[in-house]
Amino acid sequence: MSEGVSVKISPSILSADFAKLGDEVAMLEDGGADWLHIDVMDGRFVPNLTFGAKVIETVRKRTSLPLDVHLMVLEPERYFDDFANAGASGLTIHAEVSPHLDRQLTRIREVGCAAGVALNPSTPITAVEDVLDKLDLLLIMSVNPGFGGQQFIRRSLDRIARARRMLEAVRSPAVLEVDGGINRSTIVECWQAGADTFVAGNAIFAAANPKDEIRTLREQCTHRA
Repeated sequence: MSEGVSVKISPSILSADFAKLGDEVAMLEDGGADWLHIDVMDGRFVPNLTFGAKVIETVRKRTSLPLDVHLMVLEPERYFDDFANAGASGLTIHAEVSPHLDRQLTRIREVGCAAGVALNPSTPITAVEDVLDKLDLLLIMSVNPGFGGQQFIRRSLDRIARARRMLEAVRSPAVLEVDGGINRSTIVECWQAGADTFVAGNAIFAAANPKDEIRTLREQCTHRA
């Protein structure tokens, strides 16, 4: 990436201690997090069940940071209004379960959120080629979604590079985000491949000093710009 492009770190609260969620959110904000990433799973599209509108609302009350809400669910359009009303800043849906992407992305913007599309590791990058004008964010999954703490899939680097070229070809200002297995080593390669925004859960919350880890992850990229 070019020196003028900023690095955004979006810690995933999937790895947070929910017994002290308010403190965790405050710690992330104090540590310099750019966004907070909230994974919504329905136990159907992915084999896990997580947060709903109530958690989004709770986190929103604790922070003014943008809430980066990732919908790993079937029929994501059912949740747009509730999640927007709860305080989501952006809603990212999966191309694999969104046969009407154009309409769904338009609707996300209508409810006042940034519109994003996520692509699983086996989904062609070209799945979003015809909706690039509706995209505020493109999320490349570098693990198969559903669980935290997974190992980074190496072929994701080529997918990131191809996604960056596709966005640049149409001069899209969309954020290029990566989620899955992001840590001190993988973040550098993803940045060099063209990503600018990074979801990190286990790497931050399992660190000896989570606040310092946010800064360290960012510096891994900026020192190599």
